[in-house]
Amino acid sequence: MTAIAPLPIKPQAENTYSQPIITDQWTRATWEEFLQILENPLYAESRCYYDTYQIKQMRVETMPVGLEHADDNTLIIFVISLYCTLKNIPARGLTNCSYVKTGVQGCQPDISYYIGEIASLIPRSSSIVSLDEYPVPNLIIEISSSTLQDDLGKKRLLYEQLGTQEYWIVDVQEVKIIVLEMLENGGSRQITESKVLGGLAIADLEEALKLSREKSQTEVGAWILQKYTSTKSE
Repeated sequence: MTAIAPLPIKPQAENTYSQPIITDQWTRATWEEFLQILENPLYAESRCYYDTYQIKQMRVETMPVGLEHADDNTLIIFVISLYCTLKNIPARGLTNCSYVKTGVQGCQPDISYYIGEIASLIPRSSSIVSLDEYPVPNLIIEISSSTLQDDLGKKRLLYEQLGTQEYWIVDVQEVKIIVLEMLENGGSRQITESKVLGGLAIADLEEALKLSREKSQTEVGAWILQKYTSTKSE
């Protein structure tokens, strides 16, 4: 299997992005300007998004990740991975992985999952994942500590256009998870059970998040184990 294609940047291109970079909001930009930001060492720790459908706009997020965001991010990965292990669901979870569809879109979600037959499709590489060559992750998750409106708005539209199957927004402040199923004819609708994860009840995930406010991740994991092993034996 061939390696992931490198980011499609023209060798002769010069840095032509002369405007000051406005971070943490959507701003006008061309695809070439977006690529320059991706390659700029100053933004190596930033998360970058681009969507040509949003009137050629990009978003460069430089906000530091706080403890509550990091805590919920880790817990969601832990619970999903544990659930998939118990249910024998092939899954490959990725944290802050960058994806690009040449000239069209770019994103770096908090969490993304390849589930089922495509879980092991993409070979290991240090390159950004090219969606010209490989499929979009089945599941994309954004952890919303201070970006809820954007995650529900323009990022939702971006992921609808990108073609993921499910998009989750974890509301850190309200301890809620909004799960959207992407529709084939465009748009999305809210669901209460994950279809890509074989019917995982979102209420169970929310309960795990609530438990994590008072208990350790180990105790939350024990609760998940008890819940789904007892369900399996019934």
